[in-house]
Amino acid sequence: MSTQSVSRRTFLKASALSGGGFVLGFHWLSKTASGAPGSAPADANQAINAFLSIASDGTVTIQSPNPEIGQNVKTSMPMIVAEELDVDWADVVVEQAGLDTQNFRRQLAGGSQSIRLSWKPLRTAGATARRMLLEAAAQRLEVPVTTLTTQSGVITHPASGRTLTYGEVAADAASVELTADVDLKDPSTFRIIGTTRKNVDGHKIVTGQPLYGIDVDREDMLLAMIVHAPGFGMRLRSMDDAAARAMSGVVDIFTIDASVADRQWSDVNAFTEKVVVVGTSTWEVLKAKQALVLEWETDGSPESTEYHEQQLSDLLSATGVRVGRRDGDPEAAFARAAKVIERTFSTPFWAHNTLEPMNFFAHVQGDRAELLGPVQTPEFLRSSVASACNLPEDNISIGLTRMGGGFGRRLYGNFGVEAAVISQKLQAPVKLLYTREDDMTQGTYRPTYKVHYRAGLDDAGNLIAFSVRGAGVNESPVFANRFPAGAVDNYLAELVVLDSDVTTGAFRAPRSNFIAGAEQSFLDEVAHAAGKDPIDFRLELFDRALNNPVGEDNDYDPARYAGTLRLVREKSGWDQAKPGVYRGISAYYCHNSYVAQVLDIAMGDAGPQVQKVWCAIDCGIVINPDAARNQVEGGIVDGIGHAMYAGLSFADGKPEQDNFHTYRMIRMSEAPREIDTFFVDNGIDPTGLGEPSLPPVAGALANAYFQATDLRLDTQPFIQAMQRVRQPEG
Repeated sequence: MSTQSVSRRTFLKASALSGGGFVLGFHWLSKTASGAPGSAPADANQAINAFLSIASDGTVTIQSPNPEIGQNVKTSMPMIVAEELDVDWADVVVEQAGLDTQNFRRQLAGGSQSIRLSWKPLRTAGATARRMLLEAAAQRLEVPVTTLTTQSGVITHPASGRTLTYGEVAADAASVELTADVDLKDPSTFRIIGTTRKNVDGHKIVTGQPLYGIDVDREDMLLAMIVHAPGFGMRLRSMDDAAARAMSGVVDIFTIDASVADRQWSDVNAFTEKVVVVGTSTWEVLKAKQALVLEWETDGSPESTEYHEQQLSDLLSATGVRVGRRDGDPEAAFARAAKVIERTFSTPFWAHNTLEPMNFFAHVQGDRAELLGPVQTPEFLRSSVASACNLPEDNISIGLTRMGGGFGRRLYGNFGVEAAVISQKLQAPVKLLYTREDDMTQGTYRPTYKVHYRAGLDDAGNLIAFSVRGAGVNESPVFANRFPAGAVDNYLAELVVLDSDVTTGAFRAPRSNFIAGAEQSFLDEVAHAAGKDPIDFRLELFDRALNNPVGEDNDYDPARYAGTLRLVREKSGWDQAKPGVYRGISAYYCHNSYVAQVLDIAMGDAGPQVQKVWCAIDCGIVINPDAARNQVEGGIVDGIGHAMYAGLSFADGKPEQDNFHTYRMIRMSEAPREIDTFFVDNGIDPTGLGEPSLPPVAGALANAYFQATDLRLDTQPFIQAMQRVRQPEG
């Protein structure tokens, strides 16, 4: 058992519920020393707050505070509470909480941190409620609390055989004063954590019940759509809206400036001036929007894909760039190397393309506002709305709906701000809807990157020098202290940034979604040049980082890293050759978790078909195994699809792709035929899971393709190079 100290100040008990019961609000800031057995991560003081209620009939209601974007936290977070509370999962009801900064902390979906940062606070919440119930039962039965046991919401006194349900003592528990520490379960006794539980919204999803922002419908609600500039560096010159205003159902047409004075990192949006069409139905508004006659003018020098590519290439050869890390003397080591390998990798912009386009409901009345919709950062949205609409933050409520995808796009809540500005102007309830074209061209993209690698080998094939220089629009993709930093005596990491009018933002596994595939492809090429098996080559480097590391800032655990490689080697039968099948390996660390993947392809007339992917992942204790596998599988399919097909280009500042007929996504027949996932069972507290399986798979795919064709895939989307190979000469 681990012990968590709890005092009166660590929780708030509300008044008894009607019919009996109590509500427990919890907000623990874990202060357990980092590194102690069973301790929380050092930054776990970013705790989760939620409310746990127990009704007199034993029903347990848990309000889940974090936004749900398909990562399944609405199920897994309550599972953690229910485990320590020791109730039957069938008696648990889960509700989505709205934004509440008084009782909740870090109501944010991003960085694969929700479970990691809430692990100890949520367990403590359940354990504290359980102890309060035990104390109440002990008083009623007039026995020492230590003589009582719990299971599935029932308190038992084994010596006498007497029992009480949680519902029977819930009201009494509300007045219990805790004076002792609270014990947390030993993981070996878990009954809920580590078992598969169905998505709490699953039935509603498959039966089409309203859960998403796009489903919101209120009495007297108006519908709004926007038109933004067609390209970066453009502004509205004139508007002829006469034909649109004459159309049925149109209420008003106007322009808005949705800029935020107190700009935050989440206020990423290129086009603050927008034309708004408001009406009584989606179809009427859409037709009126199409009838607008708008003239735009260029303000500055619009950027193009050719411009971005040239500028990034120039930065890769520039002098005086920022050094992120330097170990030893890389220049001297390269000069004496017997063999030097070099390669440049590149990737275009990516659009997020969530299945549910952006939308938000807003009703601003006087100095108050109600907002409801799909956003990953509700607290930041509230601050932005306060700034844009000149409202007190305390007068703004943000309700959260389930999201039809996020992938980072809904970290940036400009669409919520726009809905509020429109509602404030009309003094009416409004739902703003983006079309797919609005969404894909609105200006928040995964950046385009280029990275150049060099590796120096001695006569024995040992890696003696390694350098990486990465350039990107608005950010560099390089993580200076990640592998193989710490495993090479002479190491250099350089970061360069191209400032751009094109606005960018986080995409699932930011930066890692490109750099992992590039790094792992290059390491495979270096292993090939050294005449070594690619897994053996990596394991040699991990052995060096473990037993004789270079530097002190290495941000990975080489033993856990190597463990995933060994596991995937075993599970995939790496050393057993299969005729007609070509395989690649990749391994990567991000979001506090370790992933290794083996990918098999077979070559056909249409190119490679991914036959199977084996994925070994070390993410600590797994809360919900089937949901965890779904996360891993989704990341793998997403990673393959984007590396193979995705790309957004620009001409005269305008995005050239605006819907799925021009922006290629992976298709059902192109997904892997089979994916096997293996979780490392090490009992470590949970780490990230929503993002880590995506980054390395591009490298595994590229390495398998090299085995089949002797061609190194260094430019995304890969399909373009594959098609050139298949084209007949002449």
